[in-house]
Amino acid sequence: MNKNYILFITLASLLTFFGYLTKQLLSIDEVLINSLAERISYEQITQILIFQKKWYWVSLIISPILLLLKVFIITAIIDAGCFFFSREIKYKKLFNIVVKAEFVFLLVIVFKTVWFYAFQPNFTLEDLQNFYPLSALNIIGYQGLDAWFVYPFQVLNLFEIAYWFILAYLIGKEINENIDKGFSIVASSYGVGLLIWVVGVMFLTLNMS
Repeated sequence: MNKNYILFITLASLLTFFGYLTKQLLSIDEVLINSLAERISYEQITQILIFQKKWYWVSLIISPILLLLKVFIITAIIDAGCFFFSREIKYKKLFNIVVKAEFVFLLVIVFKTVWFYAFQPNFTLEDLQNFYPLSALNIIGYQGLDAWFVYPFQVLNLFEIAYWFILAYLIGKEINENIDKGFSIVASSYGVGLLIWVVGVMFLTLNMS
């Protein structure tokens, strides 16, 4: 089997495993019930839980597909950045680099689970949804913050910075140049794409709120 496939399957499997572990350790269903109890009836909550349980397998299929789509898009964007800087890296190799960098986000799940399990066991659904470890949002807090500002402050985190540097290092290594050149490629391609994505999410959140 192609090593890219093995690497991606390993990443997707670990994300699924850590996601399931988080769901069990933090008793997400119980948190959901407590959050909804003040808004809807017990019968409605029961129906929601039954629906979630019935279609849980769908999320197990969709999650790897969305991850694969994300990796494909980022790889294509960085490929365009390499072309702009007159540097050539085979698409398969770029795909491998992006998947390797994605492993850093496994730590987000681990940090988040450890935080709520050990340090903040009495949390709400809103706390869980808005918490992003080592991010700017955790410094300023989400309470009182306009909804459309939440996502950009979540994106501004140390894991995202580490992701950039991993990409830059591996790209620089592949083109036999220093990390500065790799960082220039990442910033001008993935960085611009990320900025457009964040602005788009902010715009949609603003219009939906």
